[in-house]
Amino acid sequence: MERAPETPRPVRAPSYLDAALPLVVLVVLVGTSVALFGMAAIDGPMQVAMILASMSAVAVILKNGHRWEAIAQSGQKGLSTVVGAIFILLAVGALIGTWNMSGTIPTLVYYGIKLISPAWFLPVAFLVCAAISLSIGSSWTTAGTVGVGLMGLAHMIGVSPAMTAGAVIAGAYVGDKTSPLSETTVLAAQLNGVDLFRHIRYQAWTAVPAGLIALAVFVALGFSQRGGLSDAVVSSELAHIDQLFDISAWNLLPLLLLLAMSMRKVPATLAIMCSALLAGVMATLLQPQAVAQFVASADESVVVVSIKGVWLAMANGFSVDTGMAEVDALLSRGGMDSMLLTIWLIIGAVTFGILVDDFGLLGKLVAPLLHRARTTGRLFASVVGTSIGLNIAAGDQYIALLLPTRLYASEFARRGLAPENLSRATGDAGIVTSALVPWNSCGAYMSVVLGVSTMAYLPFAVFNYAAPLLTLLLGFTGWRIARLPAGDAADTPAAPSPAREQ
Repeated sequence: MERAPETPRPVRAPSYLDAALPLVVLVVLVGTSVALFGMAAIDGPMQVAMILASMSAVAVILKNGHRWEAIAQSGQKGLSTVVGAIFILLAVGALIGTWNMSGTIPTLVYYGIKLISPAWFLPVAFLVCAAISLSIGSSWTTAGTVGVGLMGLAHMIGVSPAMTAGAVIAGAYVGDKTSPLSETTVLAAQLNGVDLFRHIRYQAWTAVPAGLIALAVFVALGFSQRGGLSDAVVSSELAHIDQLFDISAWNLLPLLLLLAMSMRKVPATLAIMCSALLAGVMATLLQPQAVAQFVASADESVVVVSIKGVWLAMANGFSVDTGMAEVDALLSRGGMDSMLLTIWLIIGAVTFGILVDDFGLLGKLVAPLLHRARTTGRLFASVVGTSIGLNIAAGDQYIALLLPTRLYASEFARRGLAPENLSRATGDAGIVTSALVPWNSCGAYMSVVLGVSTMAYLPFAVFNYAAPLLTLLLGFTGWRIARLPAGDAADTPAAPSPAREQ
């Protein structure tokens, strides 16, 4: 006897309680992990919180009649969006290890100690990172390379690591927001149908003032950093570095290769890995004593020791024991395995974000904002609030960039507001604030690469919160708000919530 086909369960639209519950669970679990474990929450407890919050979203989605297969497909789609980020993280881990072993980072630190006054270190760090990020269009590459060297230099000369991380991140996001080579800048323009360079010109009305504000703050903070180490201690550190490494300009070739490949728009993972491999080869040629000390295998040939050294530095990071704690802490870093906790956090955060987005939970919460945004200022505030909220709830800057565009595009058109207003607002709020959330992929990356917790550097990442504040100012004052030509405004009602039928 044949069984009758199973009748599919009806799919119900989420209620406000359904939409709010996973977010409440997320906030409670993340807050509890921080309260119980402090800064160590990022070492596992926060990842568990993200996974459990994702499970609470799954429970709500199943309750509303969606099938497990649809949930699994959504999760797979979310994971596919972070594959690129995962490979960048692994490549950066390898690069930090080989750059330490090859003398690239020690050389940057050595020259930096000799050339940069502690009083000017913070504004110089901001300007250097801004210039490099504008040149290559990547905040992650800037922070993971030059930023790492600047952090080491800060430790050596006694400048606050939290302030330095804030300066590095602020500078790195100048380019991420305004460089024509930045994928997020290009994406923000494309999503809104705006010419790329017109989008960048409109971004400049907030990026330039935000950058000047950040520079002024770092100049003021810099004069509070007189350097916590005496000249004798600094000279001792330089001597330790000089004894272990052959310091020369040749050691900077991996950095130059990375910059050249990035400016030629070589994919970030490939550019970073090529630089890491070049640094590994150079280490065997220019720093054989450092490689031999690292591998510590006296009964093997030079070739075998060299291969093992490069392999281990890429996998587990470079380590050294000079007898001086500051130097050891600077040089004993890197390796792909150092990124695994961050990858775990990103997987949990993006899975949560894609679930609450795909099944209409976020749309349910955002829809009332549209109906209450009766003025242009309130509409801009809704976009900024939604973008920042998505960086917190979804843990991914691409969701914080994409979803507000989908939610608000038709409303901007209906009110006669040109799309470059929306592209600027989502860029200011969706891109730059991502580094301020500990469990966001960007915040997690910056924290692990720079060695400073997100909450510690957050007050000093001035550019990253000045930009969205300036966007709000423009929205409420109406200054530099582009209008559509007469007759081009869409004569349509506001866009509905993007809840999707499964």
